[in-house]
Amino acid sequence: MRRPVRYSPSPQAVRPAAGAGATGQQAAPADAAADSGAAPAGKPRWQPGRGSFAVLLALSLSLAAGAAWVWPTHSPHALTQKDIDAAVLRTLATQTLPSPAARAAETIGPSLVRVVGYGPEKNTPAAKQEKRGRNLGKGKAPEAEAAPHEPEERGVGTGVVIVDNGTILTNLHVVAGAERIKVTFHDGTESDATVTGAQPENDLAVLQARKLPDDLIAATLRSTADLRPGDQVVAVGFPFGIGPSVSAGVVSGLKRSFRSPEGKQELGNLIQFDAAANPGNSGGPLVNMDGEVLGIVTAILNPTQQRTFIGIGFAVPIENAASAAGSPPF
Repeated sequence: MRRPVRYSPSPQAVRPAAGAGATGQQAAPADAAADSGAAPAGKPRWQPGRGSFAVLLALSLSLAAGAAWVWPTHSPHALTQKDIDAAVLRTLATQTLPSPAARAAETIGPSLVRVVGYGPEKNTPAAKQEKRGRNLGKGKAPEAEAAPHEPEERGVGTGVVIVDNGTILTNLHVVAGAERIKVTFHDGTESDATVTGAQPENDLAVLQARKLPDDLIAATLRSTADLRPGDQVVAVGFPFGIGPSVSAGVVSGLKRSFRSPEGKQELGNLIQFDAAANPGNSGGPLVNMDGEVLGIVTAILNPTQQRTFIGIGFAVPIENAASAAGSPPF
């Protein structure tokens, strides 16, 4: 068993016993102590022992007590409603929050699609005006023609995904007569699409995309039963092929009627709105501030042949639009 070490003082020279001087006896020489492993006289040897442990323990306790005095512990402060309100007010004062229109556009964005119909060019004044606008939007001359072997864009419009299997709502006049239909999703995925349903009385078409992007998000549809003039709305689409573009306004009327410039068709029960819309917005969603689809933009009112927005647009209520896909939501 290992013996505990201890602090041992230097050995002292043995004093002569009483009467030793008379007999001539002397203390053992210092060399004998050295031979036995003892420290020489006058040079103490340090060995940690019980005394040193007690000193270190006392020092540790003193330091711990000092630390506790310098850094006292406190119980955490319980948050009150006043603290929370102050933090919210501080955030509102120091951070710039997105506008309601920006939040609405961000919400509907992943469900938005660009719709292009290819085929023989329409020979109407409105179609020619739209083509000039598309050319200008692409940085081309207004009367520029398509390059050889390049498919001719018959019309450009907008669509919105209403089912995540690739079911898309748009306007019938965007895709009518097209030999090929191409849709471009929010993430850039391009796909051919086919017309699977139509509702001519509301100028609506249902498309089915053949290729889908990963994690396709369908739009949320919202009943228009509680919609009122003055409610804020946002129109999102591709006016003249430029986009996605966002415009904001309000509902300016309900249950409106509209007759096409050629007088061939009259639409009823429309939502009137003043968010800017132009050719290319057709088929796009009209949404509320939560990004929920209220209707499908279908027409603008303009007494001239310029086909530009003067402040009155129309949208088919989503109740009618969804029924075109065979699934009335409300």
